[in-house]
Amino acid sequence: MALYIDPPAWPGHGRLWSHLISDVSFDELHAFAARLGAPGRAFDGDHYDIPADRYADAIAAGAVPVRSRELVRRLHTAGLRRRKTPGRR
Repeated sequence: MALYIDPPAWPGHGRLWSHLISDVSFDELHAFAARLGAPGRAFDGDHYDIPADRYADAIAAGAVPVRSRELVRRLHTAGLRRRKTPGRR
């Protein structure tokens, strides 16, 4: 398993959020997010947005904590980084 999560530092909707990624496949990412109970609407193209109160749960389930730059680097290296398109949040 190769799942990574950055620290909850991204503000939105009155909360802080982390990004959860896989450097293997989107199938692996979706399966892990489902085990965490993350709703499908939390998927944002190449990552899941995970609220700060679920950060420890993700780590306990096997996600590796990394800095945000490392997370993006791993996405690029794996060829899984998707750029945002206009009109997409």
